[in-house]
Amino acid sequence: MSELIQIDNLNKKYGKKLVLKDVHLTLTSGKIIGLLGPNGSGKTTLIKILNGLLKDYEGHIHIDQQPIGVHSKSVISYLPDEPYFENWMTTSDALNLFVDMYEDFDLNKALSLMERMDIEKSIKIKELSKGMKEKFQLILVMSRKAKIYILDEPLGGIDPAARELILDIILNNYAEDALVLLSTHLIADIEKIFDEVIFLKNGEVILHENSEDLRMRRQASINDVFKEEFKC
Repeated sequence: MSELIQIDNLNKKYGKKLVLKDVHLTLTSGKIIGLLGPNGSGKTTLIKILNGLLKDYEGHIHIDQQPIGVHSKSVISYLPDEPYFENWMTTSDALNLFVDMYEDFDLNKALSLMERMDIEKSIKIKELSKGMKEKFQLILVMSRKAKIYILDEPLGGIDPAARELILDIILNNYAEDALVLLSTHLIADIEKIFDEVIFLKNGEVILHENSEDLRMRRQASINDVFKEEFKC
């Protein structure tokens, strides 16, 4: 295992409001890690910092042993929590964009997953339902041969019947030595795939633990531990 994300003494403010407080994390390869917390806990802010989208912060972050920059962008495959396609784009346009932008993008894998999901190759993206758009974005992200996959709410708009298929795509389309950092509020539906979990509360890491150890120690599911910690 190698350290792929190292965070030391990370603090982030929006105005006078401190939204990330003294965050320290070491995340290693070969794991799927759940980033869990209620709305406003700092999950998306942390994700945006790791992806280089927010730069006004205090602390030190290394991605694959290097500061955030050109290299980190090349090794991270990022699924945001909002669609990012232009209305004029077709699925073919998006595929071509990923081919041009990312040397590690596997077009054949993407086309195979699209066929499995019944997504047409040349349909306008704006004509897809919210759930289908999210499936398509996930296909693009998981068709890269990245070292790190950061997925922000990948099940957000997916109907319950399709969630097992989405989990299968995540589980079977990343290298064993990669890291998957996945933020979700649908813990009960997805906790079975987590190797580790991180709980964020008011911008602070209150728990970072091996999932099985946590279940054994608390004699409860991760979802139940979450409800207890956050009084849900």
